[in-house]
Amino acid sequence: MQQTISTVSDIKQKIEAGRKLLLAGDEDILRQLPKGDWIAGTIPYFISATEGGMVSREMICATDITDFATDIEIVTYDSNSLARVYTEGPKHGFSFILLPAASKTHLSFALNAPNYKDFGIRPLIGWVAGVHLSDLGKKTPKVVNGQTGEVLEDAALVLQAQLPANKVAEIGIVNLFEQGDGDILTFSSDGFAAKDVMVNGEKRNFAAYIVKNKLDTKLPLVADYYGALVNISFQDVDEVEGQVKFYAPVFTGIRYKHARPVLDYVKEFNDRLTKEGSIESTRVAFSCNCILNYLYSELEGKKTDPFTGPVTFGEIAYQLLNQTLVYLEIMDV
Repeated sequence: MQQTISTVSDIKQKIEAGRKLLLAGDEDILRQLPKGDWIAGTIPYFISATEGGMVSREMICATDITDFATDIEIVTYDSNSLARVYTEGPKHGFSFILLPAASKTHLSFALNAPNYKDFGIRPLIGWVAGVHLSDLGKKTPKVVNGQTGEVLEDAALVLQAQLPANKVAEIGIVNLFEQGDGDILTFSSDGFAAKDVMVNGEKRNFAAYIVKNKLDTKLPLVADYYGALVNISFQDVDEVEGQVKFYAPVFTGIRYKHARPVLDYVKEFNDRLTKEGSIESTRVAFSCNCILNYLYSELEGKKTDPFTGPVTFGEIAYQLLNQTLVYLEIMDV
């Protein structure tokens, strides 16, 4: 595993030694770093190999890709130009994307990515930057271009990494949630909020439906996207306004169900890894987990071997995901 939780001085040394880095840390700490071949997103939550889930405003989570990335380029996109992100990805390598939570660019990517040209053709992985939960509404999430020193609150930063001919990038998703046995839910428009929902084909107010049926909103809606299970996490249920807000958009034409409960996150996580066959930690170059998993499953102090890395406001594996763990493997051809 190339990911470490490091001090500022350690990261400065790596940058000055010319290492190529993917970084995560508190904004004040990231602003102290010298220019170099790195990109970063703001977040103070991590899962470390030694301490498990942790929060720190002083440490930086670093993924060192120097040993397998032969060349990198850092590209800045806005909400319009981001439509080129798959087309412009390296032909033999991977793209690593960072987006600030709730920015125009983040919302545009979430809604439109599956319709971008060449969607899913080349590996795209990354995460959504956030803030300490006590800073919500006071600070904005940001991304940092290490080559230029720019600190951006509405842009996508993409590091395009070339791999040698004998290596290939594979993206994996660990999602512990499955569709429950309840009603089929569909929506009449795409978006991060909904007032109405079709329940088994019958129109209902979604907030009233959630309250009446006592749905646990810590459990997401789960869609079956042609065999891949994708979560839509609840942000807020406003019974007065009759509106439900989500952390990722719902889409028309997709059938959702409320997730079945996960009783013991760490146990089920380990069971899932065993079932899928053990993942060699030497091949895992990067991983990140969702802040909602961290909070709802009380991951502070708990380990999710072989995965470490930032705890994020959204995960990206080709498209925006919620309440999942995503990872990048570098494999020998």
